[in-house]
Amino acid sequence: DTASYVLIRKIVDGVPLANGKKLQYRINAFYAFLLCGAALAAALYNEVNLSYIHNNLLQLAISAMVFSLVLSIYLYLRSWHVPTDELAAGGNSGSFVYDFFIGRELNPRIKNFDLKYFCELRPGLMGWVVINLGLLFAEMEMQQRDVPSLAMILVNSFQLLYVMDALWNEEAILTTMDIVHDGFGYMLAFGDLVWVPFVYSLQAFYLVNHPNELTWPVALTIIALNTVGYIIFRGANSQKNAFRRNPHDPKLAHLKTIPTATGRSLIVSGWWGFVRHPNYLGDLIMALAWSLPCGFNHIIPYFYIIYFTCLLVHREARDEHQCRKKYGVAWNKYCQQVRYRIFPYVY
Repeated sequence: DTASYVLIRKIVDGVPLANGKKLQYRINAFYAFLLCGAALAAALYNEVNLSYIHNNLLQLAISAMVFSLVLSIYLYLRSWHVPTDELAAGGNSGSFVYDFFIGRELNPRIKNFDLKYFCELRPGLMGWVVINLGLLFAEMEMQQRDVPSLAMILVNSFQLLYVMDALWNEEAILTTMDIVHDGFGYMLAFGDLVWVPFVYSLQAFYLVNHPNELTWPVALTIIALNTVGYIIFRGANSQKNAFRRNPHDPKLAHLKTIPTATGRSLIVSGWWGFVRHPNYLGDLIMALAWSLPCGFNHIIPYFYIIYFTCLLVHREARDEHQCRKKYGVAWNKYCQQVRYRIFPYVY
């Protein structure tokens, strides 16, 4: 992954920071993923037993926790040796516990190597795929199967698509709150390196010891649900990103907008005229589709969607506050036209 980060590069500018600077970023996570896939293929060709991951999952998780803690200590200590204009607005409260958790420095870098940007997608998402694959082989071994169960294939396929989409559209994270606003502390380090790979793989982990045989009609229904979620998620994000890049693109001329005092416009049609956060809606529909192959005998496969719903509702509230503060009257007008936040006719 690090080799790909260095060797294959598309350089882009990030958004202007509070101090007026624009940082540059290497966009090559998808190629790093292909490199990781080639390494996995070579391992399988040489008969490496990937079920080792399942047998040592706790040890791997503890190792990741220790690494994230050590990284967080390093990040906190180095933050005292950078200019104050490079600190995150919310991570310089004076409280050790709070600042250590949230992160003091906004964009910690070792020369041109951006630690937060690197950790945001690569280790966690790629680790998630590797763990899922290891759990797939563990299921075959423990249940004495010649091929994985249909449920395990669906879970792996859905989540692989999600990861590939995120890595292919890596540039989109440059405008997210994590990159633009939040410091890099224990919260993001633990989330990126521990929470994502080890918690997001719970469905596959559950299926190793709790087989759930799916009929094809049920499987096709779940596939359709995930497809709908993905279409909404990708369609909304692509529409937003295209409009941000070039709001005057003739392909976007059909979109209705509301001008704001900042010079930007708010989309009030298309996906963004449906609900205020259609990307969150699509995300949650996919999350449900990932859990359904596991059946209904235990809450563990549904932990992710429960947690993710809480996360996105909280994030939506934070977005709402930021947008109201930033756009003022224009945002109030937008909310009058687009009444529902995430769930149509519900919320």
